[in-house]
Amino acid sequence: MTTTVPALGTGTAEDSALQAVLLDMDGTLVDTEGFWWDVEVEVFSALGHTLDDAWRHVVVGGPMTRSAGFLIEATGADITLAELTLLLNQGFEDRIDTALPMMPGAARLLAELHQHGIPTALVSASHRRIIDRVLTTLGAHHFSLSIAGDEVSRTKPHPDPYLLAAAGLGVNPTRCAVVEDTATGVAAAEAAGCHVVAVPSVAPISPAARRTVVTSLEEVDLAFLRGLMTEMR
Repeated sequence: MTTTVPALGTGTAEDSALQAVLLDMDGTLVDTEGFWWDVEVEVFSALGHTLDDAWRHVVVGGPMTRSAGFLIEATGADITLAELTLLLNQGFEDRIDTALPMMPGAARLLAELHQHGIPTALVSASHRRIIDRVLTTLGAHHFSLSIAGDEVSRTKPHPDPYLLAAAGLGVNPTRCAVVEDTATGVAAAEAAGCHVVAVPSVAPISPAARRTVVTSLEEVDLAFLRGLMTEMR
C-alpha cells in the first residue's frame, strides 16, 4: 500500500449523491475500544505504573504512536515506543482471539451495503496485523479495500486515510459517508471533506455541519445514508 495520497477519482454513481461508505473499525463496527484500554492498563501495571482513567479520552481513537507515546511520557515508564507497540498489539490480539463482539447494527449495515453493491472501505488507525484479524469476523468480502494506520505516513486525525480510501474506490470524498465513533476519526473524515455519521463510543460528539450524530448503528441504513447526502445537494 502506498503511503502517499493519489489523485482523486470522479465516481460514476448516477442514482444517488452517495458514492461510497467509509467505516472506522474499533468502537464503530466492533466493540473493542475498551479492549485497547484494558490492554494498556495491564501492560503498564506490569511495568509498575497505574494509568489515570482520565487519560482514556486522550488515547482513544488515535494512532498507536500517539497513544503509546503519550502513555510513556505521562508515566515515565522505562520502555521504548517500539517495545510498547509490540506488547499492546499482542495483548489486543489475545483478547480478540477470545471474543470479538460487533456493535449493534453493524452486521446488518455491512450486509445491506454489500447486497446493494455500495463501494465500502474499512479505514482504521489500527495496524494491518490487527485489521486482518478483525476482518475474519467482519467478513473481508464486505469491503472493497481497507486502510491501516501503519500504511499511511499520517493517520487520523489527518485526512490522509480517508482521501486514500476515496481515491482507491475511485470516488469523490465529498460524496462519501463516513461512520466514526471518536473525535479523532471525525476530524480526519471532515478534513477529507466527507459527510460524517458519528456514533460516539467513549466521549460525546456534538452535531455540526456535515456531521450527524446517532446513538447506535441500528439507526443507520442505506436509505438513511442516501438521505443525508441528498439533503446536502
